[in-house]
Amino acid sequence: MTANSIFVQRLRSESGPAHDRVDAAYGAFRLDQRDDYAAFLAAHGRALPAAEAALHAHPDLPPWRERARLLAADLADLGRVMPAPLPFTLADDAAAWGALYVTEGSRLGGTVLARAVAEGWPQRYLGARHLPGEWRTLLAAIETRAGLESAAWRDAALRGAMACFALYERAA
Repeated sequence: MTANSIFVQRLRSESGPAHDRVDAAYGAFRLDQRDDYAAFLAAHGRALPAAEAALHAHPDLPPWRERARLLAADLADLGRVMPAPLPFTLADDAAAWGALYVTEGSRLGGTVLARAVAEGWPQRYLGARHLPGEWRTLLAAIETRAGLESAAWRDAALRGAMACFALYERAA
């Protein structure tokens, strides 16, 4: 992030309490216990595919890599099936930019959480970290787009981020 990352700082700051609630909800799972780890992945399975489907409906986004197949494979390795996704839509392209910030930001947390998973258990989903420079490039794209758009667009992007955090919180 650069010194001029005003909108990204706003996203981080204003969505911080929602992010904290999601962290607390998922922090209740014990990733070193097989059933809890499977339940943790299933909770993500109710949110991530829904978020990714909503993002696919907005082709004006910067490049991103989906992870639902990785999550499904991890669940299958644990003898579980991918649960039905929760309902989730994004009102407009601006909201999709905010939701993309959340879904791609979750890769950072996944890398940290993967350390708590027992050795030998599947970690495709949590291990799907950003490629070198990918996160910074996304943040720069968000910042650039926000700088070109109106205050209403920025407000809608923030609402999209908040809606995505709420989706993950409901799924937990």
